[in-house]
Amino acid sequence: MADAELLAAICEIRDMVRLIAEPQIAARDKKLRDELIRIVGNGAAKRKAVLAMDGSRTQAAIHKGTGIQKGNLSTLVKQLGQSKLLTSDPKMPKLAIQIPPNFFDQAGGTHG
Repeated sequence: MADAELLAAICEIRDMVRLIAEPQIAARDKKLRDELIRIVGNGAAKRKAVLAMDGSRTQAAIHKGTGIQKGNLSTLVKQLGQSKLLTSDPKMPKLAIQIPPNFFDQAGGTHG
């Protein structure tokens, strides 16, 4: 098996495990997830920005990729940091909790 095939298989297994574990992760992170929802609200740009916060992008890249205004992004990152929802340097924000890609789309506003 080539390295690329092995990596793809491992990533697929990881994604399946995450899917199965999501209810337990949601229960564990309920307070932080509720705080994230409170901070982000209903703004589509904020939601896209948060989903892009994986530690691999600068705030400038997140701004460019999601369309969120720079000032709003800066404020969002500051609020997330104050709420202990970021684990990394605010210049390259990374969420402290895992959320599924459809986190903000889930019906009824309940996330765990």
